[in-house]
Amino acid sequence: MSEKVTLIMFSDDMDKALAALNLAIGASSMGMEVSIFFTFWGLNLIKKNDGPTKSRGIMRKMLNFMNRGGSKRLKLSRFHMFGLGKWMIGKLMQDIKFPSPQELMMMAHQSGVKFIACTTSMGMMGLSKEAFIPEVDSYAGVATYLANAKEGRINLFI
Repeated sequence: MSEKVTLIMFSDDMDKALAALNLAIGASSMGMEVSIFFTFWGLNLIKKNDGPTKSRGIMRKMLNFMNRGGSKRLKLSRFHMFGLGKWMIGKLMQDIKFPSPQELMMMAHQSGVKFIACTTSMGMMGLSKEAFIPEVDSYAGVATYLANAKEGRINLFI
């Protein structure tokens, strides 16, 4: 039986997403079973990059208009500087050939990392399964995360 690693992706900050995906890929490459539970703003990482998100109710429509999500629209948490910081980090990443968030997500999924979208957060934000990338493996609530975490050797909140 392989060791399990669970991550809660709560943030949609680009630097935190890069760290979480890098850790997930590393653990998977070491033969560990890895799952990432995307909740609240972390759902933005697994939202589709194209088109508006459809939702019901004026508050959810406003929230999804202001918060379109998608891995291409992540902000840098520190030193974002109206997008200049994100651009600078992007250039530095290119210089050392470090993968983009989109590339890291594909690498993680291809290496067996499971992407789980939180259904409670989806309901609150008015998001349906159609809002997410096809790499999402399952849609589940906190009980699923806790069951995985209970068996996990490493559990991280990002």
